[in-house]
Amino acid sequence: MSLPPSTDRDLWVSWETYHGLIERLALQVYESGWSFDKILCLARGGVRVGDVLSRVFDLPLGILATSSYREAAGTVQGQLDIAQFITITRGTLDGRVLLVDDMVDTGLTFNRVREHLLSQFPDIIELRTAVLWLKGHAQMEPDYYIERLPTNPWIHQPFEDYDSLRPHQLESWIRKGIETAQPSRA
Repeated sequence: MSLPPSTDRDLWVSWETYHGLIERLALQVYESGWSFDKILCLARGGVRVGDVLSRVFDLPLGILATSSYREAAGTVQGQLDIAQFITITRGTLDGRVLLVDDMVDTGLTFNRVREHLLSQFPDIIELRTAVLWLKGHAQMEPDYYIERLPTNPWIHQPFEDYDSLRPHQLESWIRKGIETAQPSRA
């Protein structure tokens, strides 16, 4: 399926581009020479990014759920909720931690989460941040990012198709995918 052209208002991202951005982010972090002990991703947007980084660096992945984009079908930022607990595979959140998300929009989430982590987990020695996209109106700059977006476009990520898919639609969704993948017989 072909994507619409990107504009100053809308950035359309394919799966191939999305994975390439994550790989470039991993390389950027690696080339910085910074040694870290754990990766903490913000759910939901940072989960895929954190998963790949955890695999590439062979480090434990923690997950912290946050939510602020709930209104107007997920397009308007509302009150920020930060989960009470972190899920992590080994130990607790300590040492040098890489905090990962898909983007910094306003910077509100990253700033609040950073404050929360440093107050709740005193054994964190150092906390750095990494994202794929940094929007132009952001109030903070992450330590690592791949693309700066000065016009603040809405980023249409490839997994957003699932936002409107419901279980009762799966059969036709799968059938449509199979039909699209088959070569036409002309």
